[in-house]
Amino acid sequence: MSMMRLAMQNVRSSFKNYLSVVLSLSFSILVLLNFQNIIYSDVFDGLGGQSKEYIDTLIRVISFVLCCFMFFFLWYATNVFLTKRKREIGIYIFMGLSHQKIGMLYMLETTMIGLSALLIGTVCGVLFTQLFQMILLAVSDIAVEISFDFSYQPLFITAGIYLAMYIIFVIKGYRNIVRSSVMDLVSAARQNEYVRQNKRLLWIKAALGIVILTAGYYLAVKEGGQEVMGNVFAAVVLVVVGIYFLFGGFLPLIFQSMAEKKLFLYQKERSLWINHVIFRMKKNYRTYAITCVMMLCSVTALATGAAMKFRYDAMVHFRNTYTFQLLSNQNNLYETARSLIEKDNPIAYDSEISILQMDSDLVKTRLFHDNYAFLSFSQVKRLAENTGLEFEYEPLEDDEILEASHLYLLSLMTDRSGETVTINGKSYRQTDETNVPYLGYLQEQMSFYILSDAEYERLLPLGEELYTYNYRIEDIFRFRESSDDLDTIVSNTDQNYTAKVTIDPNSSDIEWIKVLYTVCIFMFLVFVLAGGSILFMKLYNDAFEEKERYQVLKKLGIAERTLKKSLARELLTAYAMPFLVTAVSAYFSVHALEQMMHSSLMPIYLGSLGVMFFVFFISYRCSVMVYAKHAGVTSV
Repeated sequence: MSMMRLAMQNVRSSFKNYLSVVLSLSFSILVLLNFQNIIYSDVFDGLGGQSKEYIDTLIRVISFVLCCFMFFFLWYATNVFLTKRKREIGIYIFMGLSHQKIGMLYMLETTMIGLSALLIGTVCGVLFTQLFQMILLAVSDIAVEISFDFSYQPLFITAGIYLAMYIIFVIKGYRNIVRSSVMDLVSAARQNEYVRQNKRLLWIKAALGIVILTAGYYLAVKEGGQEVMGNVFAAVVLVVVGIYFLFGGFLPLIFQSMAEKKLFLYQKERSLWINHVIFRMKKNYRTYAITCVMMLCSVTALATGAAMKFRYDAMVHFRNTYTFQLLSNQNNLYETARSLIEKDNPIAYDSEISILQMDSDLVKTRLFHDNYAFLSFSQVKRLAENTGLEFEYEPLEDDEILEASHLYLLSLMTDRSGETVTINGKSYRQTDETNVPYLGYLQEQMSFYILSDAEYERLLPLGEELYTYNYRIEDIFRFRESSDDLDTIVSNTDQNYTAKVTIDPNSSDIEWIKVLYTVCIFMFLVFVLAGGSILFMKLYNDAFEEKERYQVLKKLGIAERTLKKSLARELLTAYAMPFLVTAVSAYFSVHALEQMMHSSLMPIYLGSLGVMFFVFFISYRCSVMVYAKHAGVTSV
């Protein structure tokens, strides 16, 4: 029999055992292919050059993250495949095959499995290109014309990236087999099988894990100023390291302590599976840690996308507070502008307020701005009453100041209290920061601060007092009917300076933010499916190593039903540990995002855990059936 026929026969007989890996890789390839197709298509050209550029950059960044994930997933999958196949194909040594031919057989089998994933992923990716675009646009709520053209360039790029990574690990496996001894090939799957770890070392790892993880959680939710970015980066590193020590020290210590309590151990057949979990922890804890980190990334990705979507909605609402705004040095334009607008559009509400614009050299804040303007407390309060905006602040003292900022897509400064603003040498204590759109779009273009009435009057000689006239029409989509009329009072002379701002509700300059939300959903699904596949693949591989143990237990008279119940509890523990650690860690991750994005993300957090639980539950049920079959627990 030729090597090719033998490899094909082996792949056919064991293909279903690697179906979860093939499907996970195929889904990743499908997503990557469609991301690349978005870059090379003109589907988002209708949003304008800047939004198209932002979306392309976003897709490239996400594609890079997806490629990194695929690299590590391929590394893990091929390692598991190699460990299992080394023992099986090592038997060919006794049939007279050389190490080189055995390595070549492994390469052929692995290549066939890899090409199967590539074929399924690319075919489905091409077939579902339009569906992918429709889902992307529907979830993003973007109205553009969908193009049904497909370019071969994304296909070549995706296949090239995948094959380049896959070939690396195929060659790595070949070299591993060629350099292995006969004993290594035959006993590879049983190396380091049962290892009870040193309890003193476990105590050290457990203490380190708890301390490091607690420090990471603390930094993640700690409020601060400009140091928040450093805290977030440190929190990511500490949480990843802490999870590693948690699975490598704390959890094994818990199980070993439970096993030492005989009254607990010998109840409900716990002795059949708790000791086995202990013996397996040293070999499998890295798998649990990798899965946990991957699931944490998935929840964080989904929460980030949702937070961006919520922030987009808030930014659109912020901008559309007023339909028209006039900024002038004339204090008598309120009625004139109002009458011009009412010729074509009824006005929902309006307001006017004076602002004090001051040279930036006279103002010192933590963050430098080009334009500073100051507002009178009583005027802002009256504006809020006229427009129905929230204003629940007590009158300011003469040494206090309140910042009226705009909505940022992402604010890394979660605590702005206690800051000091210096105006012409006098320091003011900032009492709070508000992003209520009292000045609408103008609030995005200038840095506004609210002062007491007395301080506002005192500072008038230091700057130029301008007047803003703000109008919101009832039907904001009919803004063009009044825009031309308002142009008649726009002027740009020294004696009469009047500028107009018109808000187009159909503006697409920040539409790219909604695409990020949909992209994060796809990334969430990729990571969750991969996490379930990794655990399933690892437990499936373990099943073959446990066949002899379960045969001995059956010969000792232990009932099949008891063994299956014990097996189910053991596998439940394997899935429950990463899920619970992820649930706790993700809470702090999502809470940190809530602080930076000023959004309520707990429903997203609970929903993501629900999806993860569903995927893990399906994987768990499949693992129980497959494990019981291949370990010889159930009769075939």
